[in-house]
Amino acid sequence: MLQVSPWLVALVVLVAGLLLVNRRLAGKPLLHRFELVETEIRLGGIGKVTLRPNLQDIQIAHRVWTELVTRKAAIPLDEENDVIIEVYDSWYQMFGRVRALIGEIPSELIRSEASTQEIVRICTETLNKGLRPHLTRWQARFRNWYEDHKDELKEKTPQEVQREYPEYGKLMAELQEVNQQLIAYAAALRKIAQGK
Repeated sequence: MLQVSPWLVALVVLVAGLLLVNRRLAGKPLLHRFELVETEIRLGGIGKVTLRPNLQDIQIAHRVWTELVTRKAAIPLDEENDVIIEVYDSWYQMFGRVRALIGEIPSELIRSEASTQEIVRICTETLNKGLRPHLTRWQARFRNWYEDHKDELKEKTPQEVQREYPEYGKLMAELQEVNQQLIAYAAALRKIAQGK
């Protein structure tokens, strides 16, 4: 069993504290900050965003960006081959993951860092004002209709069945619009995370 002297622990804590105080007195922030990022986010009506992210903000942006670009969110929809139910399943899972990522942000950063507050605002508004309205309007109606027409899948492809939805044109137009906004949102997050 390894035993550590309490004096050694105290010395390490004292040295770390002195380094932090020295860094603060030298005018260097305790959180590393990166260059100013300016971007535009249409999804959720966010608009122009300007922030100087810290390391945590970059990590958050990267994690949300990863959720978007690895799902049918920030990948262009293929109307001929994509299945709307699968797109909605992917969006639903992404919604839950992004919500969880927001919940994992340390509260002390949210209270003390304007850039972190902005990241949280962007993430919540894109979900609640960008993605949720489409899902509220279309998802349940389409899923119910599709469930009622599942027997047709024995003779037709899912794509052929979904094209028979009475409001297919409107639904697909809005689905494409939200998808394009999600793609642009992913690009904005990439700019925050990667600086380009």
